[in-house]
Amino acid sequence: MGGIEVAAALLGVINVLLVVRRSVWNYPFGIVMVALYFFVFWHSKLYSDSLLQIFFLLIQLYGWWAWLRAAQVDHGVAVEWLDRGARIKWAAGTIAAILIWGSGMARLTDAAAPMADATIAGLSVSAQILQSLRKVESWVLWVTVDALAIGLFAWRGLTVTSGLYALFFVLAVIGLNEWRKKAVTA
Repeated sequence: MGGIEVAAALLGVINVLLVVRRSVWNYPFGIVMVALYFFVFWHSKLYSDSLLQIFFLLIQLYGWWAWLRAAQVDHGVAVEWLDRGARIKWAAGTIAAILIWGSGMARLTDAAAPMADATIAGLSVSAQILQSLRKVESWVLWVTVDALAIGLFAWRGLTVTSGLYALFFVLAVIGLNEWRKKAVTA
């Protein structure tokens, strides 16, 4: 997918750099990025990741709206931790969604890697929702997603995207550390 993949990757870098800084301006870049990645992933038969981009588009719009209304601190949105009970519920729900979605993709499609793709998709959904809610735990999930995605995308020949996720991994570690410093405990 050449040029489309490169454009999506560049927009992704800008998007994540702005998220690390807790800037509401991450959202316009993210919206265009996910629109382009829908086609990149579909072409590579990574259907879970392709369909995930539709979800990302919707949650990007919600996140933009929510972040515009969020409290501002230190030139960025305020962030916080989940409480222990919420963490357990998020983990259980995410695991269940991954197993259900991955099984369906394995049975109903010619997906190249249904469970790996579903794991990345399921963790990404939880991470993106938590990020829209300005929760620090979103970065823990993004670190995991990025680590898994590097190998999957390289295996499918998406070299630029695999490299992007290697950069995302580094940025997610930085984002986790930055948000930890700014977070209030729930």
